[in-house]
Amino acid sequence: MKIKNLFFSLAMCFSFVGIQAQNNIPAGYVKSTIHLFDGTQLSGYVKDNIKKSASIYFIEEAGSQKKQYEGSEIKELTIGEVNYLCVSGDFFKIISTGKLNFVQKQSNASDKVSYNGTEAIFNNGTEGSIGDYFVYSNKKLTRLSKKTVGAFISTDLASCTEAVERAKTINGDMAKLQQPIEIFNNYTTK
Repeated sequence: MKIKNLFFSLAMCFSFVGIQAQNNIPAGYVKSTIHLFDGTQLSGYVKDNIKKSASIYFIEEAGSQKKQYEGSEIKELTIGEVNYLCVSGDFFKIISTGKLNFVQKQSNASDKVSYNGTEAIFNNGTEGSIGDYFVYSNKKLTRLSKKTVGAFISTDLASCTEAVERAKTINGDMAKLQQPIEIFNNYTTK
């Protein structure tokens, strides 16, 4: 009888451990949601490989399938609490949303090779370097730099005096454009 009880106890322990393991997030992965261009939404876990190769590794919530997705296959992505937008194969961290989306480049997909059957296709990616700031509006990506920020302020923010005045105080620090862009976005939604 003791052997039966021991066997039953061990079986219960192993089944509990198996159930518990299925509910754990895989090591190195973060809860995420992927939106593909065809409208498909996938929920599961992502291992961030964005800066290294403009791609991610994805495991479905059921844990049955692991797949690598290139930035060119993804429209939008949420990893944990961070939202990303993909444009021309590159990942952009979304900092502020509205009429003007303020984003920061997180990958470099230029000259990345993909295949259409046996035909090699080279991706041009987007301009700029990892860490550069951009505005994404009407499916157009505009890089913000010390050379272009003046034109951006005088044209894109021109209808909101408060945003223009705030933007003039950034002293070349593109990250500080977040607040003027948020002021502009709030102004345009009133």
